[in-house]
Amino acid sequence: MAERISTDPDVCNGRPVVAGTRIAVQTVLEFLAAGDSMDEVLAEYPSLTRADVQACLDYASRVMGNHFSVVTAA
Repeated sequence: MAERISTDPDVCNGRPVVAGTRIAVQTVLEFLAAGDSMDEVLAEYPSLTRADVQACLDYASRVMGNHFSVVTAA
């Protein structure tokens, strides 16, 4: 995953992107969450590979594996 997902403060404001592109991990996840299939995402972004999309899913899984607490602010 480390070679497929990168962060750079000069690219997309430091958001995680598919390495070598300006395609944010969040963008890929939003397409999948909206119900698009992997094939549809790949058709929309022909520079991506199946392994790139899988790396986005793996990245999200690892981030969510951290312990977060949601606190309601006044």
